[in-house]
Amino acid sequence: MSDEKTDWALVDEIKAGDDRAFDALMERHKRPILNFVYRMLGHASQAEDVVQEVFVRTYQTIRKPGFHQTTEEFSHWLFRVARNAALDGLRRRTRRAEVPFDSATPMAVSTSLPAGREVENREIGERISAAVAELPEDQRTALLLAEYQGLSYGEIARIMRSSKKSVESRLYRAKRNLRGKLTDLLNSG
Repeated sequence: MSDEKTDWALVDEIKAGDDRAFDALMERHKRPILNFVYRMLGHASQAEDVVQEVFVRTYQTIRKPGFHQTTEEFSHWLFRVARNAALDGLRRRTRRAEVPFDSATPMAVSTSLPAGREVENREIGERISAAVAELPEDQRTALLLAEYQGLSYGEIARIMRSSKKSVESRLYRAKRNLRGKLTDLLNSG
């Protein structure tokens, strides 16, 4: 629809006191932000709490007098807020050797395989999720933004406040680490 308002137009309306504009902005971005935070944290309920926090922070920041439109896309700014909130959530959680993931929603389960392989698919998805969870935070963030959000290296660099080369390096190391952790899966296919 061509008459759909841009994110920054909605931000202007929010600053003017229109809470319906905030609802529209939240509705537009909630799913990708929730997916990203969930993949960072691995717990659905904690991810939902963090996403609520992200949108509270977003609303409060937008309503501050000094907040203004920048040259970056609003979604890049929002992903940065989400990343920081997810990292805060990880810090609050007691450290464990492995970040547990909900087995109900593994990261990579192919739906094109026969139904008889459903259990195997779930196990593979859980192994991939666990391997991603073990990556260093910078590699995990870059991988999730690239592979699950479909962002370009430039967009990821803006969100992570780093260079494209740094993003490229993080993605290379993340994929190398995953190959090492999942060698048996890769060789069995």
